[in-house]
Amino acid sequence: MAQHEIETQWMGKMQFNALVNGHTIVMDAPERVGGEDNGPIPKPFVLTALSGCTGMDIIAILRKENKPVKELNIKVTGELTKQAPIAYNAIHVIYEFAGDEEAKEAAMDAVTVSQEKYCGVSYMLKKALPVTWQVIYNGKEIFNNKPESILS
Repeated sequence: MAQHEIETQWMGKMQFNALVNGHTIVMDAPERVGGEDNGPIPKPFVLTALSGCTGMDIIAILRKENKPVKELNIKVTGELTKQAPIAYNAIHVIYEFAGDEEAKEAAMDAVTVSQEKYCGVSYMLKKALPVTWQVIYNGKEIFNNKPESILS
């Protein structure tokens, strides 16, 4: 069975270093809670994993279809609960593309395929909470499935 495995080592105070496929990722807490702010806190890495997973899907799909875009920027917002355990209760992804108009439909299709078929991080998160998204192409919104009540 295929699996991923990481190792994490406590480095003192509130800092932990994780070894992921030979790459070190530093996690720390702000000074106000006993850390030294040498790295981000752990929870946003969930949002980072989602953005990287779906972004890589989209670029791979667009390359395969020979519909390149000039830019793809992804912003992920996670709404936090107010009480412990502090967790995300909704996530919204904004895809901002820049490119030729003839790639617009392919970009939208690539986002849909990533979100509905390929992105394993999104798939896992959707089992626990709503994950919504919007697509902006050359500055114009072309899709948004975020209900007004979520992350407004």
